[in-house]
Amino acid sequence: MADAEPTIRFTTRGGQSVVEVGGAWTVFSLRGFRQKASKAVKSAGAGRAAALVDASAVQRLDTAGALEILQLAGDGPNARVQAADKAHADLFEVVQKNMCAAAPERRVNWFAHWLEEVGRNVVEIYRQLVNLCAFFGEILVVFLEACLQPRRFRAGAVVRQMYEVWVRALVIVGVLTFLIGVVIAYQGVQQLRQFGAETFTVEAVGIGMFRELGVLLTAIIVAGRSGSAFTAQIGTMQVNQEVDAMRTIGLNPIEWLVTPRITALVISMPLLTFWGDMTGVLGGAVACTVYLDFTFVQFFDRLRDTVGPWHFYVGMIKAPVFGAVIAIVGCFEGLQVHGSAESVGQLTTKSVVEAIFSVIVLDAIFSVIFLLANV
Repeated sequence: MADAEPTIRFTTRGGQSVVEVGGAWTVFSLRGFRQKASKAVKSAGAGRAAALVDASAVQRLDTAGALEILQLAGDGPNARVQAADKAHADLFEVVQKNMCAAAPERRVNWFAHWLEEVGRNVVEIYRQLVNLCAFFGEILVVFLEACLQPRRFRAGAVVRQMYEVWVRALVIVGVLTFLIGVVIAYQGVQQLRQFGAETFTVEAVGIGMFRELGVLLTAIIVAGRSGSAFTAQIGTMQVNQEVDAMRTIGLNPIEWLVTPRITALVISMPLLTFWGDMTGVLGGAVACTVYLDFTFVQFFDRLRDTVGPWHFYVGMIKAPVFGAVIAIVGCFEGLQVHGSAESVGQLTTKSVVEAIFSVIVLDAIFSVIFLLANV
């Protein structure tokens, strides 16, 4: 049996405009009915929606019909719909609450919005620092337990990670530090020649590479190469639920995944830094032989006489600290991965940024400490 067509009639009760609706108000029966309703409104002389709609005669109703009837009632404070059927009344209430109530227009104050963003970022940084400190404490506990039971050290895993972060990084570190050494020497010659002091380029290359640039460039390369690899590897294991499986069978992910990577990078960073220092100084020596007519023997003799060993030690002191920070940040972000491959990409990028930022901040702190110590 076909549904009855929807009906609409305008009347007056006690001086109040009333709309009486009946029939079937469903999505199928309302096709083309809106135009008929508009014509009926005009012919009845109703310039706006009525405050009361009597839906007692409605036989069938769905959300589309309920929305049309509510629009006839308007959005004024006295607008209401009468329904004889409780199911219809409940449907009107649900539709009015979820489909008719428009969100109030909100004017955003740019200054308040900026303050809100700053506050959120500060809170996020605070939480990140707290979580990192807790993670570092967990690593320290595992490391001390391994010291009491040396058999828990996974030497094979450490060697494999050292091959990845040290041996396979020698080429890129050597090439970049060599070129930076050439650039420092070239710039030093160009600037110091104005004062007749171009021979001091040797000191600029030696001190710059040993104290700052050698270890800093190496740390940035390692953060972008190995730190991101740690995050991606552990993050992928998180997505594949391999880390959860390790916990299920009683294996500690900190001991099996994190500690070997941190140990490998702490050992490898001084070795890479030494390699970067040597190739950087070699690049400076090559540039000085071209621009200053120095021989290699003269360059290294002057370097030995004017650049003390403490400059070299300063860079080597920083190296293992930078390596530990890069590894901790990389592993920490890897363990934060949840859900999908998109999370792996986002947290890998985040780990590189955090590691480089942490390295630069630590380098500034070391510089202040060494300056106060007059070394």
